[in-house]
This record gives sequence, C-alpha cells and structure tokens, in this order.
Amino acid sequence: MQIKPRQQLLDIWRAIARYSFADGEWDWGDAGGLSSVADAERLLCLMYPATEFPAFRLDDPDTTDRDVREVLSGAGSRLELPAKLLSVVAEFMNTHTTDDKRPSFAGGHYFNARDSEAELTPEQRQLGVVDSFSLSITLSLATLGFLKVYLSKPRRAEVQAMADELRTATEARLTAAMVSLLRSFTVNVFDAEAPQGRTLCRLLGQGRVSERIAAQQFQRRFKSLRATIRDSISLGVDVADGLGDENQLFECGWAWSLVKDAPPVKTESEIGPQPDGIAKPTPYLYFTVVALDGIQDLFSERTLTLGLLNVEQQRLAEALRLRWEITQQYWSRIARFGEAGWPLEDIPWRTTGQRQESEYFSLSVAAILVHDLVRRRATDDDLTRTVDVMERLAERGRITSRMKVGDPAIELHAPGVAMPLQGGEALGPPMQWSMPDFSAQLLKRTIQLCSLSRSISSHDRLLRLAERIFDHLWQRRNRSGESAGLWDNIHAVYPDAPARGWSLSWSITERVTECMVAARQLYTQPPIRSSTLIGIARDLLSEATHLLGNEQLEPTSTADGSRGMALKGIEVKLARAREILEEQPGTSCALSTEVLGELDTLALARQTASRGV
Repeated sequence: MQIKPRQQLLDIWRAIARYSFADGEWDWGDAGGLSSVADAERLLCLMYPATEFPAFRLDDPDTTDRDVREVLSGAGSRLELPAKLLSVVAEFMNTHTTDDKRPSFAGGHYFNARDSEAELTPEQRQLGVVDSFSLSITLSLATLGFLKVYLSKPRRAEVQAMADELRTATEARLTAAMVSLLRSFTVNVFDAEAPQGRTLCRLLGQGRVSERIAAQQFQRRFKSLRATIRDSISLGVDVADGLGDENQLFECGWAWSLVKDAPPVKTESEIGPQPDGIAKPTPYLYFTVVALDGIQDLFSERTLTLGLLNVEQQRLAEALRLRWEITQQYWSRIARFGEAGWPLEDIPWRTTGQRQESEYFSLSVAAILVHDLVRRRATDDDLTRTVDVMERLAERGRITSRMKVGDPAIELHAPGVAMPLQGGEALGPPMQWSMPDFSAQLLKRTIQLCSLSRSISSHDRLLRLAERIFDHLWQRRNRSGESAGLWDNIHAVYPDAPARGWSLSWSITERVTECMVAARQLYTQPPIRSSTLIGIARDLLSEATHLLGNEQLEPTSTADGSRGMALKGIEVKLARAREILEEQPGTSCALSTEVLGELDTLALARQTASRGV
C-alpha cells in the first residue's frame, strides 16, 4: 500500500475529530486524566502534525488549507479551532499538575502488575515514567511554537489571557520534563564475571571469541567513551566512582523512571519539589529509545529558529544533548561490535539488565543505531546491513510473512513484550510495562532509515518494506464504533490473537501519526541522484541542443507561426532540462527525449515538404 502522508493523515484527523469533539467540545472520555502518557499521546496526534507538517498548520487560521478545515469541521470553524485546541492543552496541563504545583508525569493505567491477580497501589500509578517525560518535551515544544505563531497577531483579551497562562504552565512542564530525563539517565557499572557482565560478553563475542577476550576488547574500544562519561556527566547522576575502575564493564541509557538516589537538579524555575527516585540504576533499551526521540526535538531546526527555550532550558538541553550523543555512540558501537558479524544481526537481542530476549529489543537497538547513523552520516555498508536487519525483523514479527498457529511472534503485537519495572516493588506489587507497538515502531525506523539512505537499491528496498508494514498497520484500524478509523484492531490481521480489554490505543495511533510526518519529510527530500542517469542526461541534452541549433538555421516564414512557437517551446524545455540535470537527472532525460522527438517531427515535416510529398 502506497504511503500518502497527506491523505492518510487527513483520514486520521477526521477520525480523531469525530471521536474527541462531541458536539463541538473536546471530550476526554472515561480514561481521560488517568495517565499523562495516554493524554499526551492523544494531544500529539493533533499538535505534532499541526506544527511539523506545514500543510496541517492550525496556528494561523488565514493559512489553514481547505481540506484540513473540512476534516476538523466538527471541532469548530477555522477561527475557533486554534483557541479551542489551546484550551484543551491548558486542561491537560491543569489535570496533570499535583496539589503542590508540580507537573505530574504519572504512568497511570499504562502500568500493570506482573501478577494478573494483584492490583497496583495508587502510589505506584502516580509514579513518573520516561515515556511521559519524553512526550511532554515534544508536546511542550509543539505548544510553545503554536503559541508563538498564533499570538503574533492580535487576539481577544480572554484568549490572550488563557494563552499567557498556558505558556507559563507549558514552560514549567518542559523544564520539569528535562530535569526528570536528567535524573532518569543512568550508567550501570558491573564486573565482567557478574551475570550481567557475562551476558554482555557473550553478546559481544557471539561465540567467536571467549568472554575474557570480549571483555578486553570492550575495555579498549570504550576507553575514550568511559573517560568522556566520567569527566563530563554530573548533572542529575553520580557515575564517577564506578567508572574509575577500567576493568569494570558498563552500560548507559535511561531507566524507566527517576533513578533511586539521583541527586536533584538545581533550577530557578518553579517546577515544585523534585520527587525521590525509585528505579534501579539499570538502562532499559525501550525507554532509552523513547528518551532519545524526545531529546532530539530540543535542538531541532524549528526549536532553534523560533527560540523556544529560555536560558535555563538551554543549559538543561545541552546536558541532555551530551547524554543523547554518548548513548547513541555507546549502543551503536555495541550493535556493530566485532570484525565479522554484528551483534545486532544475531536476532533476537538479549538484554543484560532485565535478562530478556526478544525481537523488540533488536528493534530498539536498531532504532538507536538509526539515530546514530543519521547523526554521523553512515557508510553504505552500515546502511545495507541495517536494511537487512529491518527486513528480518519484519519477517520474524510476521508482518511480511504468515503467522502460524501457536506462533510465539504474536506476543510482539498482543499483548506485547512486557518488561519488569525494577524498583517499583518498593511501593507495592512488582510492576511491568507492556509494548504492543512493534509494527508502528518498525515502520517509523524504516522510514527514518529510508530518508537517510542515498543508495538507490537500499532506498527502494526500504520504501517497499515501509509500504508493506504500513499496509499491515492500516488494516488494523478499527472499522466500526466510536473509535472507527483509529487503532488498534489486532484481530483484523491476526484473528487468533488473544482478546484484549480495549479497542482504542492512543499509543499506536500517535506512532502512526509520527510515521506520517516522517513520510512527509522523506518525500520532500530531493530524489537520489544516479550518476548513470546524469551521464545519459548530459548526452541527451547535448544531442538535443545541437539538433535545435541546426533546426534554427532553417528559414521560418512569417506565415508559419506554429513552427516558431514549437521552437520556443523546445527552448524552454531544454532550459529546464539543463537546470535540473544534477538534481533530477531522470526528469531531465525525459524532457530531452521529448525535445528530441519534437525536433525529429519538425525535421521530418521539412524533408517531406521539400520532396513535395
């Protein structure tokens, strides 16, 4: 199925407007307010495209496109819609603020007890989670950018007052989210002989070298990165002591929540008291990927152009950027460790901290690798091997292959891979977090990798893969009921999947929305240039230019105006072919070929006339 970002995003917005705006007013429904993660995902389905996809802008009513106005007509007119959307965001900010004026990042009903018979305590459900920290960064930046454009023109007094209050709340939430991400970053140091160390050494050695040799290779290759972490990272985390012993191994990334004993981050902003951490200092691949996605929005072109960060937030952003770069370097090197096969190519990936094994973790490592490939402009070999991994993950996840009866791959989609949240048991029953979004995450990373690829063969493979994954996801939309057009009807593609107690997933809907924005960015890039086509285009252009010059030597009678007009048209086409030759050699070839045909027609007509035929 071809990915058509504009048309398909319009379909998604139409479904969201029908579901969320009952009688023109936003309705959070029964689940509203129970999880800051779910509520942020729901808002981002509108706010993210509205700020990242120019055709879907809502912050300037005068520039809103007609088809966008039509799909959101149930929410209000083009003049009412921006203020109404901002009021919904303001309601979100108020709902997810505690009594002591501290922004709340509660996971709510996204947390589950590992024992299905147990019930989590209210304190556990109120714990902050990295998903919420990261989503809050993206939502806050989208809101601040929206406000900046919307308030550039005079607005009614009550709208202006509401917007000013929202800006204050949004800036506080953004700062609190950045502080929370700093305090949930961790570096886990362990001995090579410990169970975690042996798991890592086996992963790196892949059976080709002993665990001892793998540990020595790790120490050599990560010596400089170890020094960078030890000497440069201090805000919100204490790692210097553990990294001093170079015989120790380490991992870095984000825990699932604030790390236990993580020191508070000094800030002048009014973000309320910083809560104590509870998570064990163990990085999670999933939460690391989520954190990286949010952090990169802090230094996007839009954030910098609009000047969305204040001085203190810029300081925090630099600290997060350092962790962002270090984490990508670490996991990219781990994924590509060794001289022969990559550990990433040995699917499924086995985590060291949680000691779990799943294709989902292979996808998480691949996602970090994609981040790093984008950052450092990867080699063709790295890209080609990563494409192979993506194709294998799609096959093993039964997206591009048939699901067998009793196939364990169904767990990737329903109920999803479950991770124990280490440390959460201090407040009640052992906790876990489920991830049913394998397909959506794979689509997002495939599109990102496709945007990066400058190889025609790799680009085509990735685009075909993305279209197959998208076709799979598009079939999973709900077909009836209030949530028609939204996700996730898993039984549409996997009839034997276990039953679920819900039919609407804002998590998957938001990720598909992100994919549409990423696809738009893919299509707005210049096409990949083919050196072969450039050579052919030059040859065609040279021949066409020569023949045009020859044709212009022939006399043109004043009575024969059509020939003169034809020659003028040919000149215009050749000028265009010459102009785009380097960027669009295929189009240049097509124009030159068309010109050659027209010139031959003129020459043939002249020859025929000269013979009196």
